[in-house]
Amino acid sequence: MVLADLATGEKAVIVRVHGHGSFRKRLIEMGFIKGKEIRVVLNAPLRDPIEYEILGYRIGLRREEARQIEVVTEQEALEALRSDEHLQALPGDLEDAQRLSRALAHLAEERNRNIRVALVGNPNCGKTSLFNIAASAHEHVGNYSGVTVDAKEGHVRYKDYDITLVDLPGTYSLSAYSPEELYVRKNLLETMPDVVINVVDASNIERNLYLTTQLIDMNLRLVMALNMYDELRHKGDELDIKQLGYLLGMTVCPTVGRTGEGIPELLDTVIAIYEQADPKLARHIHINHGKELERSIKHVQPLIAQNEELKAHYSTRYLTIKYLEGDREVEEQLSGMPNIQDIAFARADEAVNIWEMMECSLESAIVDAKYAFIQGALAETYKQFHADRPRHTITDKIDALVTNQWLAFPIFLLLLWFIFWATFTIGQYPMDWIDAGVNWFGGKVAGWMPAGWFRDLLVDGIIAGCGSVLVFLPNILILYFFISILEDTGYMSRAAFIVDKLMHRIGLHGKSFIPMVMGFGCNVPAIMATRAIENRKSRLITIAIIPFMSCAGRLPIFLLFAGAFFPHNAATALMGIYLLGVLLAILSAMVLGKFIKDDELPFVMELPPYRMPTAKAIGRHTWEMGKQYLQKMATTILLFSIAIWFLGYFPRHEGATAAYQQEHSYIGMVGKTVEPALEPLGFNWMMDVGLLTGIGAKELVISSLGVMYAQEGELTEVDDGDTALQAALKASIPVAAAVAYMVFVLLYFPCIATFVAIKNETGKWRWAILLCLYTFLVAWICAFAAFRLGLLLWP
Repeated sequence: MVLADLATGEKAVIVRVHGHGSFRKRLIEMGFIKGKEIRVVLNAPLRDPIEYEILGYRIGLRREEARQIEVVTEQEALEALRSDEHLQALPGDLEDAQRLSRALAHLAEERNRNIRVALVGNPNCGKTSLFNIAASAHEHVGNYSGVTVDAKEGHVRYKDYDITLVDLPGTYSLSAYSPEELYVRKNLLETMPDVVINVVDASNIERNLYLTTQLIDMNLRLVMALNMYDELRHKGDELDIKQLGYLLGMTVCPTVGRTGEGIPELLDTVIAIYEQADPKLARHIHINHGKELERSIKHVQPLIAQNEELKAHYSTRYLTIKYLEGDREVEEQLSGMPNIQDIAFARADEAVNIWEMMECSLESAIVDAKYAFIQGALAETYKQFHADRPRHTITDKIDALVTNQWLAFPIFLLLLWFIFWATFTIGQYPMDWIDAGVNWFGGKVAGWMPAGWFRDLLVDGIIAGCGSVLVFLPNILILYFFISILEDTGYMSRAAFIVDKLMHRIGLHGKSFIPMVMGFGCNVPAIMATRAIENRKSRLITIAIIPFMSCAGRLPIFLLFAGAFFPHNAATALMGIYLLGVLLAILSAMVLGKFIKDDELPFVMELPPYRMPTAKAIGRHTWEMGKQYLQKMATTILLFSIAIWFLGYFPRHEGATAAYQQEHSYIGMVGKTVEPALEPLGFNWMMDVGLLTGIGAKELVISSLGVMYAQEGELTEVDDGDTALQAALKASIPVAAAVAYMVFVLLYFPCIATFVAIKNETGKWRWAILLCLYTFLVAWICAFAAFRLGLLLWP
């Protein structure tokens, strides 16, 4: 609860004071100190300000300022006396007032040991690795921009403190260019973390410190985690950490997020800053922007500071600098101020003055001034080992090969083919073992239980439905294993680099390639990752074509059909279907680019150094994906398998064959209803039902086919290497229909989760609905063409 919520006469104990630096300091100097008791005396006639009694004297405080003070109330203390074991152990001879006072102090102390810490840094600075080590979390770490697409929270218990770590998206600055930049800025300003850890890549300090200077402008309590410090040592560079920290006004803690080195010291510093153990650990400085700009800031800042409400939430110096830069968000914030005309005229005057003196815009002048400050600080503290000699690093040698004019694309395609070959070939062995285990278990259950509907539900519904999906778990793990290696090493950024020219020709940005590749894992996070694309046109088109990227949910379907109908060329068939999705995505981008107009932005993308991925990180990411697959199987797929079995089991036709029962059941009626629309593609009604259930999740296609073909599989001879479901499919549908089915599954509506993600990222249901209809149309046309062509090749 906050102080402003207390009623007249109520007492409370202060837990902490929020707000930015100068505002927070003023409140503390006035006596609003954690652990102190405070009482509401009265409200002003207009309910603002409010009179409080603290430390034996009375003070008035505006309601807006009182909202920045967190307290523990008497009511909360009374509830704690009834439920808290520690408080129930208080001596029985204490008076009620003393017990209440003890309870208030105990709760205040307990809550005061909850620290909220935000991690902010550039992409590729190792921020998420540090987060994973410190909080023992399981976020995926990729060596390219856009891995963290939303704030992730982790918790660590350290020295009697409960520390909440918030991993914010990687961003190069706090400008208003991309959704990620705006998200980070909004999170820092509105949630107001107790401490901010600025994660800086020690191997690329100068570029990383630009974000640091903007954080300093915000007047937050900062500590720097100088991450990947082992790389700086390995290069032989020297850095005076203590002096750099003094110049920046913050403590600098060397860390190695990959191994955990320096993290205990970092957490110790966070606690010390939070408890204000030493003012030198985090002292606020002003970035010196030079004589001319500082005069401009001093001209505009007093005008902005006239708004008391803004002063309670933001550093007015920060607002002034962003307003001088022409920041759209800040301009909107200030637009409602009574003196906005005076502020606008003052900025216009300063823009003219800066142009006359420096021959550049205010924004350019501020950026140049910040880099001048950074270069000055590093000139005093940083010394490169043999800086005059060109460095030929391992990254340079690898790039000379993988980005070579003639070798880049063959290497890329060869890597893709190898991944698909390994996914199918290596995964075939455990797939066969699991399939044999599922069949053995189903047979045992059928033998143990008496005949009846419940046995049929377990064997043909649950075991056959879920088992048909479970057999493809090894293939999913293998695919994610290789994708994790490509991501963690840094090769994904090179892939985006080499395809940028092709992407640009179809109206996209090179950065669009990374979400597209992420779509091979799952379309939902891939669509969210498009936030890293600054250009609106490229972002919308990328969102539109990601559904054509074959996600992991589709992979079991392709493995099922490719293994059944192309057993000797399964890897090539698998790669072909994936490339078809990419080709349709490119063609769709070219079409959509004609209708979506926007300003072009230059291609600017970081190419981080290659790094050796750790077995722990790859194993954790691979298992996380496998765990998600198993969780979906134990929930969504299980429920749908049961539902499909019931729809196929009823109404009962006693004495009828299995085929007749299926065809004249409820599920048969549904399949027969949509059959005319899909019959030109060569599909039977059971295949149609699989497509309908696949709208919920693509894994349900396999589950549905597994349930419906369960009894047919019992009557079908199983060849070596085939699962029971594959044998049943080979016996009932032609090759041409199987190819068309794979094409349709690849291209049609991905799943409900993707549909919702499209709506959330575009902000419009219309866009999601149109894309849904578009994918169905493309899927039908392409599947029809594949079926007719297939009849010629496989009559």
